[in-house]
Amino acid sequence: MRENNTHSKVIGYIAWIFGFMGAHRFYYGKPITGTIWFFTLGLFFIGWIIDLFLIPSMDEEADFRYEEGSIDFSLAWILLAFLGFFGVHRMYMGKWISGLLYLVTLGFFGLGVLYDYWTLNGQIDEINSRQNYRRSRSYA
Repeated sequence: MRENNTHSKVIGYIAWIFGFMGAHRFYYGKPITGTIWFFTLGLFFIGWIIDLFLIPSMDEEADFRYEEGSIDFSLAWILLAFLGFFGVHRMYMGKWISGLLYLVTLGFFGLGVLYDYWTLNGQIDEINSRQNYRRSRSYA
């Protein structure tokens, strides 16, 4: 059986550098604590330092929780982080209409980008699950 590897520790540690703003927590599918880290500067930098040691377990938990597929979680997150206001991450996921709307409205005036920080892992997981289900049904 193939091991599920949806998230990358390397990307997690790179995001941790900006983790006092919650980037690594959003990446690993923890939007509530990501938001707390954002508003408290990583729980006043103490939580941020502790997270340096927690990233391997957050990575393992995300790999267990989300389904691997044709949409790469790490690439989608990189696109969101650097080009989110232009909708490139949505276009990558095949959501062309909303991607183009993000492009002309700067990510629905920033609120859509914030929404995607909260829900991107779930969106990718849903697409991958649907594609994997179709693939398994076609082999049956």
